[in-house]
Amino acid sequence: MVDLIGVLCAGALILWAWKVFDWVWWKPKRLERYFREQGIEGPSYKLIHGNIKEDAVASMEAIAKPMKSFSHAIAPRICPFLHQSVDKYGKLSLFWAGGTPRLNIMDADLVRDVLTNKSGHFITVTANPYEKVFVTGLVGLNGGKWAKHRKIVNPAFHLEKLKLMLPAFRSSSEELVNNWKKLGLEGSFEMDVVPAFERLTSDAISKTAFGSNYDQGKQLFEFQAEQLQIVFQSYESAYIPGARYLPTKANKRLNYLDEEIRIILREMIKKREEAIKLGGVRNQDLLSLLVESNLRESQENTNMKNGGMSVDDIVEECKVFYFAGRETTSDLLIWTLVLLSMHQEWQERAREEVLQAFGTNKPDFDGLNHLKIVPMILYEVLRLYPPFSMLIRHTDKATKLGEINLPQGVLVGLPVLSLHHDREIWGEDVDEFNPARFSGGVANAAKGKASFFTFGWGPRICIGQQFALLEAKIAVTMILQHFSFELSPTYVHSPYSLVTIQPQFGAPIVFHNL
Repeated sequence: MVDLIGVLCAGALILWAWKVFDWVWWKPKRLERYFREQGIEGPSYKLIHGNIKEDAVASMEAIAKPMKSFSHAIAPRICPFLHQSVDKYGKLSLFWAGGTPRLNIMDADLVRDVLTNKSGHFITVTANPYEKVFVTGLVGLNGGKWAKHRKIVNPAFHLEKLKLMLPAFRSSSEELVNNWKKLGLEGSFEMDVVPAFERLTSDAISKTAFGSNYDQGKQLFEFQAEQLQIVFQSYESAYIPGARYLPTKANKRLNYLDEEIRIILREMIKKREEAIKLGGVRNQDLLSLLVESNLRESQENTNMKNGGMSVDDIVEECKVFYFAGRETTSDLLIWTLVLLSMHQEWQERAREEVLQAFGTNKPDFDGLNHLKIVPMILYEVLRLYPPFSMLIRHTDKATKLGEINLPQGVLVGLPVLSLHHDREIWGEDVDEFNPARFSGGVANAAKGKASFFTFGWGPRICIGQQFALLEAKIAVTMILQHFSFELSPTYVHSPYSLVTIQPQFGAPIVFHNL
């Protein structure tokens, strides 16, 4: 009996050892060979960490020094390891995210095929489980659940609903302009616009999403900002399965913050549901529109599988509203003012357009819709400085992409920033600020239909695209009406990635009252 137990234990130990060996070495090397047989090269797999450490070291070295000039060629600084891999291995190259291979694609046609998901086997993935606590919602769902959420969330972002949010956007921008005017009583003043725009977009998303304001939404903002720091720190090393659930200090704090956010949002949702069911006054904010759409879907289809979303589902969508609506629009505004400070001729052209359209009056929806130069500027800023440097997809089944055979369980990297700076796609002036390239619209700005995908592409294109652009147009318009601006002598051009692409040392700008 004892011998039998010993044999079983030894067998279990051997099986466990083999699984570990297969996970950390045999399977990655087998996949590496599989890709090389198809002509796809890349840096060699390194035990457990893959290329994560090399990538982290390259990034740290890149941001250790500011850029030598006000160049917009920022890809080597933001994604140095990828940039080096493209130079060495070409537009299809491997990267090892721990033991999982990631095929980085710099071919616009293949990017389009992934984003339109013609094969049906490219899904969104949370490569790092820490991200799931931070934000999921539509961006992290697939299949039937994604389709259901999209159907319920979509009405809140219809054009007619966005028009109702114009006063909230305008109110937040007006408050910012009035505060700045007080700073410029003597004609000029200098300030770092990073915290100013973070407050602006936090106030705007609080009003439009939840019917509150910055002060009321401040706690949510602070909790998510702290979560963001913890998630970002987790990127510095390969994720070990199960590590997210260990009782570490970081994990405990992340769980605490997540629960606090859920408590706040559940209370908001409960109040909206009660008000709508009682037929009370309905706020025209995103949360009210979402709850109303969800209740309608639940009443029309009582089948649990196809019915409405749960309260926890709505919480996740609210977390997306708050993060994406605040962080990405703030980054867009920051870089817009930095670039218009660098390129005064475009600042003057934009101001002339704005003053012709509105004078000193508050911008209205029809007037904003007829602006041409301001949207061109925003698109060019998003091309040069997109919020995210890369989108990731995952193969849930073996599939074919062009001439490439992809096994199940591999990652596909779509380098947004690198494709936005690809000379073959955008021409010789690729690293120059030239909004005129968008004069014929986004579709005609470059070679390749999926060359500009700040907001994604295909069926999963960002549902909040028009929401973000409307908010940005209002803020830029009202700033141009009241101020001219230039870079402070203390400004140091050092873009870096902290989840989104931001100025490493802030964005000090000198403003002059008009």
